[in-house]
Amino acid sequence: MTYFDKFIGIDWSGANGSKQGGLQIAVAEPNNDVPKLILPKDGNLWGRDDVFLWLSEIIKRERALIGFDFAFGYPHHDLGCYFPGMNKDPANIFGLWELIDKTCQGASNFYGGSFYKRKELPFHKYFLSPYGKGDLYFPRKRVTELFCKKVTAPHPTMKCIGPSNVGTGSLAGMRFLHKLKKNLNKEIEIWPFEKKRGHSVAVEIFPRLYFKQSGTNPQNWQDKEILNNALKYFDSKPIPQDWVPKREDEPDALLSAAALRSLASNPAMWSAPDDYSSEVKLEGWIFGVT
Repeated sequence: MTYFDKFIGIDWSGANGSKQGGLQIAVAEPNNDVPKLILPKDGNLWGRDDVFLWLSEIIKRERALIGFDFAFGYPHHDLGCYFPGMNKDPANIFGLWELIDKTCQGASNFYGGSFYKRKELPFHKYFLSPYGKGDLYFPRKRVTELFCKKVTAPHPTMKCIGPSNVGTGSLAGMRFLHKLKKNLNKEIEIWPFEKKRGHSVAVEIFPRLYFKQSGTNPQNWQDKEILNNALKYFDSKPIPQDWVPKREDEPDALLSAAALRSLASNPAMWSAPDDYSSEVKLEGWIFGVT
């Protein structure tokens, strides 16, 4: 898979509300120009609903490689299921997304917190959330996260509190993926679960990984020299001299778009270890982890 019309890095947010300040989008063209941050039509903040509509139009007319900074699935390899002890554990990744979306119906803008808020359902037991530590929670890791640990360690996917937690954002993201498949199934492939070819492709990304791969520290996101060094590692021109980042989500999106563009032409990026092929189909894989 080497040719795309656009490379889109999306630094995601699972926050509640109609707009998310932490949701940033950068687009890289198929050259070595620096990626550009994209604002919504009103010039203010993105909401996840806005992103869905914007992406839908792109997917219909162009072949895009789209990276989302959230976990596409939950650990499965360690216990042989997503939710140990449940009578009807989802049979596959698509069933997991459907379950999460169905449980969160009524929550607007793809918000996913309802999945662990609803005490009448068993799911809260598996999460570390603002409502407490579930009886069945422990920091499980997907196979891709175990491999990624060689460079930098992602947070547990069911941790929904604290700085850099990915739990609530991943719940919102899996609802988002479910609707993408429902509405645009013929136009998009969600990797590594499908290999349709000739479509737009959605992949899971981890901006911190790309900083670390380039030998730079993402904590220094306000230092433009650091960002330019990271961009250069992924064959991108530097950011304009007068550009000043307002928040760390902006450099994350910019570098992710550049990394997607650079890594997409490497066949090794499109295959997870053969020994874990069945687990990868159930858990997902972070694009760029080897």
